[in-house]
Amino acid sequence: MRQFVKNFPLLALVVITLAGTATVEAATGLNPPVKLIWHYYNNTCHDAERFIRHEVEKFYENDTTIAPKLLRLLYSDCMVNGCDASVLLQGPNSERTAPQNRGLGGFVFIDMIKQVLESYCPGVVSCADILNLATRDAVHMAGAPSYPVFTGRRDGGALNKDAVDLPSPSISVEESLAYFKSKGLDVLDMTTLLGAHSMGKTHCSHIVNRLYNFKNTGKPDPNMNTTLVSQLRYLCPPRTQKGQTDPLVYLNPYSGSRNEFTNSYYSRVLSHNAVLGVDQELLNNDDSKEITQEFAIGFEDFRKSFALAMSRMGSINVLTGNAGEIRRDCRVTNANYAA
Repeated sequence: MRQFVKNFPLLALVVITLAGTATVEAATGLNPPVKLIWHYYNNTCHDAERFIRHEVEKFYENDTTIAPKLLRLLYSDCMVNGCDASVLLQGPNSERTAPQNRGLGGFVFIDMIKQVLESYCPGVVSCADILNLATRDAVHMAGAPSYPVFTGRRDGGALNKDAVDLPSPSISVEESLAYFKSKGLDVLDMTTLLGAHSMGKTHCSHIVNRLYNFKNTGKPDPNMNTTLVSQLRYLCPPRTQKGQTDPLVYLNPYSGSRNEFTNSYYSRVLSHNAVLGVDQELLNNDDSKEITQEFAIGFEDFRKSFALAMSRMGSINVLTGNAGEIRRDCRVTNANYAA
């Protein structure tokens, strides 16, 4: 047995015990340089985090889908150009219109929270911090740990949709790991963050090749459980016509419909019941396979690792100090803001 120990401020020690002999290159803390501060708004908008939490609780009571929606929205923001809320900006060629962001949701929740904060503390709390804090609170209500979110992010400018480099959900585990490493994250972060697929939905177009023509064989993916193939084929017919509807299916039928944060995702990967190819690919790398095996039986290990991975992702290329701005409306830059 081995232990991978992570030292993380305010989380004390995060200890993940893994069986086996492989060496996992685990993270040792937040991505340097970290310029974010614990309770950054204490002196300028003292109740900002409480306001955000209250609004999220109200939303969640009526719509539990805000947890997976905000998780995906935060991922789509941080993993492209850093956590600068650029994905929230509207426009005909904006980041949110990129093909990879089709079906992205949660915008209205962030806009409503921003309106509340602007009424109390105008021009103080950034959209980037709101997105990070609201996501933390929403996934906590779904069963994730209430991890600390350091704040002080500022909002970035518009990014063209062509700059969005989010990878396909059908890439290999090595391609996935290379992408995460390009963002300063590692195999433990990758395997942990993919566990967010215990919630949410995906379009049939992202899995149809796995169901009917895996790697141009004319057959389904041999790594997918045959029962799951049959179930998904019923929901996702072959795409043979232009303009054909593209239904949504749960990423995790076990917990997805309830929008619960669980570790069942990892059990499904081990039993070849992952819906997305990138998820099933975790078994094709020794490190990610070992982590998957541990998380399948250790929910608390997964929760602790999730807390750190979310904090690390939330620190990617943040704008602080005089960089960027504090938007008055999350949908537009201040230069285009009309009060």
